Amino acid sequence: MAGALFHSKCSAPVAATGTVNERVTDVRLPSGRANKSSRVLILGGTGRVGGSTAVALSKLSPDLQILVGGRNREKGAAMTNKLGEKSEFVELDIDDSASLKAALTDVDVVVHTAGPFQQASKCTVLEAAIETKTAYIDVCDDTSYAWRAKSLCARATAANVPAITTAGIYPGVSNVMAAELVRAARDEAKLEPQRLRFSYYTAGSGGAGPTILATSFLLLGEEVVAYNKGEKIKLKPYSGMLQVDFGKGIRKKDVYLLNLPEVSSAHEILGVPTVSARFGTAPFFWNWGMAALVSLLPQEFLRDRNKVEQLVELFDPLVRAVDVIAGERVSMRVDLECSNGRHTLGLFSHRSLSVAVGTATAAFVLAVLEGNTQPGVWFPEETQGIAVEARKTLLTRATEAAINFVMDRPPWMVETDPKEIVLGIYV
Repeated sequence: MAGALFHSKCSAPVAATGTVNERVTDVRLPSGRANKSSRVLILGGTGRVGGSTAVALSKLSPDLQILVGGRNREKGAAMTNKLGEKSEFVELDIDDSASLKAALTDVDVVVHTAGPFQQASKCTVLEAAIETKTAYIDVCDDTSYAWRAKSLCARATAANVPAITTAGIYPGVSNVMAAELVRAARDEAKLEPQRLRFSYYTAGSGGAGPTILATSFLLLGEEVVAYNKGEKIKLKPYSGMLQVDFGKGIRKKDVYLLNLPEVSSAHEILGVPTVSARFGTAPFFWNWGMAALVSLLPQEFLRDRNKVEQLVELFDPLVRAVDVIAGERVSMRVDLECSNGRHTLGLFSHRSLSVAVGTATAAFVLAVLEGNTQPGVWFPEETQGIAVEARKTLLTRATEAAINFVMDRPPWMVETDPKEIVLGIYV
């Protein structure tokens, strides 16, 4: 039913708060562990996303014991040298169940950043976390994987394990921003949300490496799921171009439809009848190239991880060269339209995706360590995933060093070229 809230044993409606102004720089760790600080294992910790998360955690909470999980000892040593004495490298293969479970022994939270998540047939790390009773976070950006993780909610609840899926920057922080906007509309303005639109922009690869490139190519092989007035619709990937104003520091960019998990989770959990997500990059010819890949290559090719890895090897040197010129800027804009025409948005922009994604993921880790997540598997917008009263702190941490961050504002207040109707009234 359009606009109806989704209820189940492992989901609930969520809420939101307003604009965040404060900055949090230090964290008090929970007192549950006797005579030692909490231990966090980051899988894929030598990669761009995992390494950035480790660095952000070490800055936000210097007392944390950070375990860098990966296959490459040389890269692991370089990362632990960077992090300092409260870190160590753990050599493991996440596809090896025995070594994975051994690594989870005596760990408080495991952070799964070892993507890409597309085409993965099992939630191996989450299952191991449940079996070893270890809190879990992933930065999944794949719809099928996210809902497969969600299907393990009852098992996680029974094992008393808190877990959050899609807990990166987008999806992740963007989900929390959407939940904030929805609560403000329902609880404060007493209005019913009708349309939710996620728009993302990243310059080049955002400095986030070949994994992000592989993820982008794999997403081009998936039909886009969106919702229109409560009806689930399927659309061609990298179609439906819109020009979106991302405000100061980014300005107007073209964005295109992609199949992202926050669309279905926001529709189901927040009860918004019309939801979609779009992504765009720069320079402009990368967008043309992405659209060309969709038109020229069969979907079966783009869904084959081995073939996509070969494609990444072909394009990666060129992407890295262009990244030097394009930079790493990232921006996400979440628009909410309500029944009476009220239109508000949340906007977050940062100079570097590779830094911002680590800070965002670290914010979720700290929220779990501080006891803000209930047992079960949750999306970020669910109140059991991040308690309502904890969202302001999470957004404050996640948006540290942002060049622009606003919440619950009309578009004209943030856009670079607002349209004046009459007498100083803008839309």
